[in-house]
Amino acid sequence: MNQPLLEQIEASTEPVMVVRVEEAEMDEMWSFVKSKKQQRWLWSAIDHRTGQMLAYVVAPHQDAALAELKQLLAPFGLRHFYTDGWGAYLRLLDEKQHTVGKANTQQIERKHLTLRTRIKRLARKTICFSKSTWLHDIVIGLFINRYEFGRAV
Repeated sequence: MNQPLLEQIEASTEPVMVVRVEEAEMDEMWSFVKSKKQQRWLWSAIDHRTGQMLAYVVAPHQDAALAELKQLLAPFGLRHFYTDGWGAYLRLLDEKQHTVGKANTQQIERKHLTLRTRIKRLARKTICFSKSTWLHDIVIGLFINRYEFGRAV
């Protein structure tokens, strides 16, 4: 979630359209600030049918980040989630609404590959890295808002 962007938008100036989405793919990808010991994770969810980004959170690799992402996804009325087998998904998602496996997460894996290619701070082996968590989250948020949601600050 790009908090600085949200703080700049007045509630009355931007139209909001909430679309019902039946199924979502969720995944997380790591990056780092200063050194690989200071990891940041991009948690994201896309519409399983269209591949459209629904929401994202940049946070530590903890259950609280997934809980925040679930809260952002609540207005969509999701009925089913496709994920990898990471523990937070198993702990926080209802097993009746959750399928684990790579067969149904190919779109989000591809989207993450595209993000790694376009944002060098997300590349696994790079000399480009952020020196502050604030700047790291801003750069990722600006890119996602511009190219996924069609909105630039």
